[in-house]
Amino acid sequence: MTLVLSERDVRELLDMESCIEAMADVLASLARGELFLPLRSVVKPPAADGFFGLMPAYRGGAEPAWALKEIVITPGNPARGLDAHQGAVLLHDGETGRLTAIMNASPVTEIRTAAVSAVATRALARPDAERVAILGAGVQARAHVHAMRAVLRDPEIRIWARRLEAAEELAGELGAIVAPSVDAALFGAEVVCTTTAAREPIVERRWLARGAHVNAVGACLPTVRELDTETVAHASLFTDRRESCLHEAGDYVLAAAEGAIGPEHIEAELGEVLAGMHPGRGSEDELTVFESLGIAVEDLAAAELVVRRARERGAGVEVEL
Repeated sequence: MTLVLSERDVRELLDMESCIEAMADVLASLARGELFLPLRSVVKPPAADGFFGLMPAYRGGAEPAWALKEIVITPGNPARGLDAHQGAVLLHDGETGRLTAIMNASPVTEIRTAAVSAVATRALARPDAERVAILGAGVQARAHVHAMRAVLRDPEIRIWARRLEAAEELAGELGAIVAPSVDAALFGAEVVCTTTAAREPIVERRWLARGAHVNAVGACLPTVRELDTETVAHASLFTDRRESCLHEAGDYVLAAAEGAIGPEHIEAELGEVLAGMHPGRGSEDELTVFESLGIAVEDLAAAELVVRRARERGAGVEVEL
């Protein structure tokens, strides 16, 4: 039998706090070489409004498992009232290959992405961080408000978006402050989360506070970026996966194309910091950037957490395929 879980099921089962701990565990395991993670495959037909991604992962050991997230990214969906991410996460038994679960990918992507930013903030931001700037007002901006509140003590949260009305709506919903401009949002902020669909840089180095930490989330294609070259070049750069950063992160790829940085500029993978292989932040004044690509081992860990809870609570529907 295969367990099928709807978007509502996943949202009820996957809380931010538990997902944060699951992300910390799986990223450390990845750094220790306990999981297999190839680059995602992306299909982008010239006539399509968006692209299709396939994200596989495998874990061996005592409880082997396969996972695959298939996802369609449609930039025009928010205007339709839909999440830009549409798809499913599939879990397979690692020994038999049997399909054990299928679930809606939208809440998995939403929650685990913000949870990873929370892990990075906890590991790399200054311990006295209390002001957060969130750029964007969509699905990821909302999730990042919850994630930052989960790891920072009563932070002041400022929200900026190109559409002021969207920022006002989200800030009103979540008890945050509206910032009239990017530089106003960044002024004095110790933590910055960029969750936009920007194609050109919206963050300039001169606007960032001393010792700031940036979670760069929105630019997951090599042709788009949210951070200017000076920010990336002057930062200690961390990422979820080196290979993904080198090939997929526009913030890195475009700065490298300008000759500002090279592969050695990547300090470490976040999992290496969590596993004690790299010290992380070196000083209070240091600018740190976490380049988040969103990788399949994160989907595997989040999906397994959802399935465990579903089995405990009798959620979802079992079907014979």
